[in-house]
Amino acid sequence: MKQISTTALSKSLGISTKELFAHLLELGLISKEGQSWVLTSDGKEKGGAYKESKEYGKYIVWPEDISIKKPQTTSNKESTKLITATAIARQFELSANKVNFILSELGWLKKGLKGWVITEPGKKQGGIQAEDNKSGIPYVRWPESITDSKSLNETIGHLKGTGSTQGAQNEKEEVGFRDKFEAKHRSADGHFVRSKAEMIIDNWLYMAEIVHAYERKLPIEEDVYSDFYIPTGKVYIEYWGYENDPKYLARKQKKIELYKKYGFNLIELQDKEVQNIDDVLPKLLLKYGVQAY
Repeated sequence: MKQISTTALSKSLGISTKELFAHLLELGLISKEGQSWVLTSDGKEKGGAYKESKEYGKYIVWPEDISIKKPQTTSNKESTKLITATAIARQFELSANKVNFILSELGWLKKGLKGWVITEPGKKQGGIQAEDNKSGIPYVRWPESITDSKSLNETIGHLKGTGSTQGAQNEKEEVGFRDKFEAKHRSADGHFVRSKAEMIIDNWLYMAEIVHAYERKLPIEEDVYSDFYIPTGKVYIEYWGYENDPKYLARKQKKIELYKKYGFNLIELQDKEVQNIDDVLPKLLLKYGVQAY
């Protein structure tokens, strides 16, 4: 089967080579290491390979009949203003880096070797993969309406300690618990949590460089929030305290049944596990493909 260069492939698609590289990056077929483009495992499955020449050195080639949809041009995309993490950060009075980490908590993008790469859920939010003209570092542009997103506003609210009861108002029990146990403990990454044990868990995840969200609503009809959510591996963590409180135990049982009902990945921690978190949590996370060290 004949193989052609990325430049030749871009000509056959009627787009610029730069546009095609950005599109291949968005599709997850290539990634950038330093100043060089490299094939991902998905790229190799698509038939991508390497060739070397005295003139051009090592470069990527593709099967001539590779099936790649032509990316939309700017004129074909929804006519809406696109903004960067910097603009989002300005509106919420945060740093651009913090906004990117929040967006990664939501599962809308992920950290690349350098920069940020959009995910499938991020594309559904209207995000578009872009690349810095000078450095080639990838970043994501978002529709201006992203700042109205309920999920984004709730997550930022939890980060700042202001919280959000938009969804929880439909469940008096959940609201009552939140009112009773105020999120007043500030962890190292800025999350306000409801107990010292949760602060230990949050700080541990932060120091292990594991992207995580605090109090993420489960993606179900019932208005239930997890203690922690890790997008990588789609893992939820629940810390169970207050074991002598009958109302708390009833709430705990109800939540466990919902996790089982929907088949979510759940890690349960009690005080004894938190006290030995360095030994316990890495093993539990590894079961779901999340490597701590």
